[in-house]
This record gives sequence, C-alpha cells and structure tokens, in this order.
Amino acid sequence: MNNVPHHTATILMEALPYIQKYSGKTIVIKYGGNAMTDPALQQSFASDIVLLKQVGINPVVIHGGGSQIGNLLKQIGKESHFIDGMRVTDDETMAVVEMVLGGLVNKQIVNMINQAGGRAVGLTGKDGNMIRARKLVLERKAVNHQPPEIRDLGHVGEVISIDASVVRMLEEDRFIPVIAPIGVGADGTSYNINADLVAGKVAEVLNAERLLLLTNTPGVLDKHGKLLESLSQQDIQKLIMDGTIQGGMLPKLACATDALTAGTKSACIIDGRTTHSVLLELLTDQGVGTMITP
Repeated sequence: MNNVPHHTATILMEALPYIQKYSGKTIVIKYGGNAMTDPALQQSFASDIVLLKQVGINPVVIHGGGSQIGNLLKQIGKESHFIDGMRVTDDETMAVVEMVLGGLVNKQIVNMINQAGGRAVGLTGKDGNMIRARKLVLERKAVNHQPPEIRDLGHVGEVISIDASVVRMLEEDRFIPVIAPIGVGADGTSYNINADLVAGKVAEVLNAERLLLLTNTPGVLDKHGKLLESLSQQDIQKLIMDGTIQGGMLPKLACATDALTAGTKSACIIDGRTTHSVLLELLTDQGVGTMITP
C-alpha cells in the first residue's frame, strides 16, 4: 500500500496549527550566508517566503551581502579591511556597498521571489528615510595604561530609528518587502549597517511575532558542539560569561534579545544551509535551530 499520500496529509495537518497561529502576523527574516549563494537554497528560500505569504503570514526580508561586496571590491582592485569584524567603509567602498546591496543583491532576491510566484518589492533604508542612522563610533577599551582608542570605520552606521510605515503599507497591499541594510544620516550621508542589527530593529518596530536569523551554523552550540534547541536570555548571559558563546554569534544574540525586550514574541537562529529551513522552523513541531525566548 502506498503511504505517501497519508504521509503528505500528516505533514499538512502538522503545519495547520502553526499557520493559524501566525496568520496575519509579521515574521522578520534575516537572509544571509550560504542560503544567498547556493542556487538550490536560493530557490528553497524564495518558495518558503511565497508560501508564507500565500497562507496569510507576512514575511519581511532583510538581507546581507558581505561576500558579494568583497568580491566586487576585489574585482576593482580594492582591498577589504575589517576592524572587530566590521568592514571599514570609505567613500569608494560605500559606493560599492550601495551598488551591491541596494542594486544587484536586492533585485536578485526580489526577482527570485517573484519568479516563485510572489510579489516582492525591494527597498533600502534610504527609501522614504525608512532607516535613520548615524556614524558608528567604535571605542577600544584602555589596555596596559594606554588611553581608549577611537577607531574610524568610515560609513559604518548604527540605527537611530526606523519608520515602519512603508513596510506596513506594502504588507497591507500583499507585497513582500525586501530590505537592504543601508541607512541615511540627517545630512543625507549613506551608512552601511549590520544586517542582523537592522533585522532586530525592524522586528521591534513592527512588533513582529518571530525574528529568524539564517546562519551558516545549526544554531547556538554548546562547548561540545551540540545544538542548544532553546535558550532564555538568562541562559545566554551565562553562556557568554563562561565563553561558550563568542565571536560572530554575539551580535546575532544581542539583536535577538533586544527585539525580545521590545516585544517580539520569540527569535530563532536557524541553519540557512538546510533546504526549506524557514518552513521547517515555523510550521513543524521539530523546528531547525535555536529558539530564544524572554
């Protein structure tokens, strides 16, 4: 006897309570890592986003593009420099950032969602002055009796405020917003902003039900490399103090906990290398990644 139809029906019924739970709610998704560069994962992600919208859930996509920026800089003979993991962004580099994030990458994501049957609209934080930003001041602490050092990152910014009205208008008209993390200063200066940070802030102002951060790891791992499926903010502080959580995971968890504090119901760090990771996290009992709760 062929059990495939019964298995399919079981999967659909498993998804039903989650579809009901998230119907009409906003899910903010930070899209980056391998999921942005592997063709099969690109198609998987686009299909996931379209399905969510089709069943009445409102996905908002914020994307990165660091590797694409680095590749173009290399092609034009410009070396990339980083301080504490952040790209030093002079005037020439900022022009490349705007070209890649606001143009090439953003429109590629919009196109693939539309090809999958969605109605995506690409934005940068400069559109409608949506993301107000200021220059990020990076201060290194005093060491060995030396005074603190201010490091100049150029056009690297931090978010002052986000005007969510454009995003809400698109959601109401059944469009899928795709946002490049470029902000604008009071004097019109453009700023390159960490996409995780922007995703967290967008989740805050939209009062999102969930924040999903796609990464190139299974989630948050313990000291033995085992996935931690659920963490409270108190758990996170303990893991930071004992050195379990460090490096690039720190800013992801910081933006997740900030979003939770501001009212987002939950945040998840999930493995973007897994096919259909967004659907598996949102619409199945198992999930894929680390759930972070208040």
